[in-house]
Amino acid sequence: MAKQSIFGRVAQLAKANINSLLDQAEDPQKMLDQMVRDYTDNIAEAETAVAQTIGNLRMAQEDYAEDVKAATDWGNKALAASAKADQLRAAGNSADADKFDALAKVAIQRQMQSEGEAKSAAPSIASQEDVVEKLKSGLTQMKSKRQELVAKRDELNARAKSAQAQTQVQDALKSIDIMDPSSEVNRFEEKIRREEARVRGASELAASSLDAQFESLEDLGEQTEVEARLAALKAGVATPAIEGAGQ
Repeated sequence: MAKQSIFGRVAQLAKANINSLLDQAEDPQKMLDQMVRDYTDNIAEAETAVAQTIGNLRMAQEDYAEDVKAATDWGNKALAASAKADQLRAAGNSADADKFDALAKVAIQRQMQSEGEAKSAAPSIASQEDVVEKLKSGLTQMKSKRQELVAKRDELNARAKSAQAQTQVQDALKSIDIMDPSSEVNRFEEKIRREEARVRGASELAASSLDAQFESLEDLGEQTEVEARLAALKAGVATPAIEGAGQ
């Protein structure tokens, strides 16, 4: 029963569809790690069971060989005893001949017993040999599956690390976009432009104020001349003529 149980688990694990199991897993990496551990444990357990089965098979084979050899030996002894009985009987010694015939019968009985034991053991030995071959095949498949699992786990871990690295890069790029230094430069440039515009505006304002002052001075000069001429007119002083007038 124990052997059949081990064999059943070997066959089940060997036939497991790894990709299907991974598709159903919430955390494939953890599941793969657990599956590798389970496979390793089951392989060790199966190897122990197979070794024990092989040991039992070898013992049965040795017992079978001993029974076959014993049957052959008892057959030879029966033949020798029968020949001796015939020889004694031919010599007229019937009493001793009967003794050797009796020994021959005992030898034949032992031969038949050994043959019966060998014959009864043969089917069990054949069955054990079949089980051992199947267990060996199952172990080979399990080891192959374990290698596949390990390779799958390593591939998945590598892909997970690569995806994590890409995520970190993407996050870094997002941070760069959010804290784009060019935007700060643009803001600083805009501030400078506003300051330059303010300075130009102040300059234009200052220039406009200066022109107004000069215009005010011109108006004052003209008014002063008017006052002077009026005073001269009252004093009877002639107003100077424009040069070239009347010429």
